Amino acid sequence: MLLLPGGLCSAGSFAEVMAEPVLSGIRLVAATLPGNAGAAPLSDYSVENYARVTTELAKQVGADVVVGYSCGASVAFEMVVSGSFSGPVVLLGISLSSKDESGFFRGLIRSGKVLGSAPTRLLATVAGSMIKRTELPAERKHELQEDFRKNVPQDTMRALSAYVSWLHQLERPAERLCGAGVPTWIVHAEKGDGGLTDDERRTLEACQHMHVVTIPGNVFFLPNEASERVADVIVEARSDPGPPPGSLHSPVSSPRDAEPEGENTQSPAD
Repeated sequence: MLLLPGGLCSAGSFAEVMAEPVLSGIRLVAATLPGNAGAAPLSDYSVENYARVTTELAKQVGADVVVGYSCGASVAFEMVVSGSFSGPVVLLGISLSSKDESGFFRGLIRSGKVLGSAPTRLLATVAGSMIKRTELPAERKHELQEDFRKNVPQDTMRALSAYVSWLHQLERPAERLCGAGVPTWIVHAEKGDGGLTDDERRTLEACQHMHVVTIPGNVFFLPNEASERVADVIVEARSDPGPPPGSLHSPVSSPRDAEPEGENTQSPAD
């Protein structure tokens, strides 16, 4: 399985999920998205290009399932709708439209046109403060905060600006995801990590191979704060046989070129 963390986060942000006993017999590879947590950036920051590069990585490691969180989930979405990955996929805290993201976040990224990379420094500070309020052990909180500090503001701003532009450009994302015919689990908390619009949720819930999962309570860092539930969803996704023959639709996308860069962490199979 290939695990893709969110923006500002490193591969290590999946440590809690990778340590869950139900996943002990599965080979897990977590990869830091280029341009985040100090990883070398790509020349093209578009989500479509991230998907192209990540598809190559998925082939290299032989991934049967892709799990993405936040921005990583957006990359997995593009892998699916472009037809380059046939799933299953688990999309944690994904946004399918600009309405799914907070106004604070969107406004902060837009302000980068005037303020340069300063907003991403603020974003890293806010993320660090939010980690402090979790129930994670003190040592683990420190590790995650250190990851946020590794971000290069210019790289982060370019990556997040491309992500926000992608959200605004998406057309009928829920319909496109359904039409890809790939077994998909979409996981959100009741509060804290964004959500889906009513129309998006209705479309996804009506799709035969879509599974919309809601975790009770207020959770923002799903891989860290809800690792047990996330691991259970991953096991469920892994055991899915896929849609019946003839049920797939032809997705449409236009990936762009770039050179693959980044870093990986891996836990060997038992």
